[in-house]
Amino acid sequence: MSHSLEPLVFAGGRDVRPQLAVKRAIDIIAAGLGIVFLAPLLIGIMVAVATTSRGGIFYTCHWVGLGGRRFDGYKFRTMVADADAQEADLQHLNEMEGPAFKLTNDPRITPIGRFLRKYSLDELPQLWSVLKGDLSLVGPRPPRVHEYAQFTDFQRQKLAVQPGITCLWQVEGRHRINNYDDWVERDLEYIRTWSLGLDLMILFKTAGVVIRGTGI
Repeated sequence: MSHSLEPLVFAGGRDVRPQLAVKRAIDIIAAGLGIVFLAPLLIGIMVAVATTSRGGIFYTCHWVGLGGRRFDGYKFRTMVADADAQEADLQHLNEMEGPAFKLTNDPRITPIGRFLRKYSLDELPQLWSVLKGDLSLVGPRPPRVHEYAQFTDFQRQKLAVQPGITCLWQVEGRHRINNYDDWVERDLEYIRTWSLGLDLMILFKTAGVVIRGTGI
């Protein structure tokens, strides 16, 4: 399936600067409250990760964000300590066509990591990245640095807005998409039609994904 490179118009060309200011305010308030009220859960996860497998508590994600800016984000570690070194040996099993890596039954995932992924709990440290302004609650997922190095012009368009923790791809067909360009197409749909209402809809659907445990 080919994807043509067409002019990308954010939010249909509307002046949405006031709405973007509200979006940022929501990010700050929600991320700050989330970190405070979820502190007992965060501490419990930290203990579980530290005591059930060898390696650090957090996994450092080297991501590319808005306009190609690089930044580091964090997740709770869900894989064995040398998972990155093993990825090259697993490339022949990659289920995603394109620069990203996807493997449903990834042997590198730890037992506690599989639970955390199932309920998207490994993503919680990204609230700190939202508070810092590197991420938004909603937006296209940021690519890893080495993935970005392989991007086509079409794929680079997804970096026209602030990346986020959750996006259309995660709530509409995450497990069915095996072509990276199809994933990008959903990101571009989000960018073209963006509104605060769309963000709220995605957050509502994300809550359903978390509750149902379909995050892996």
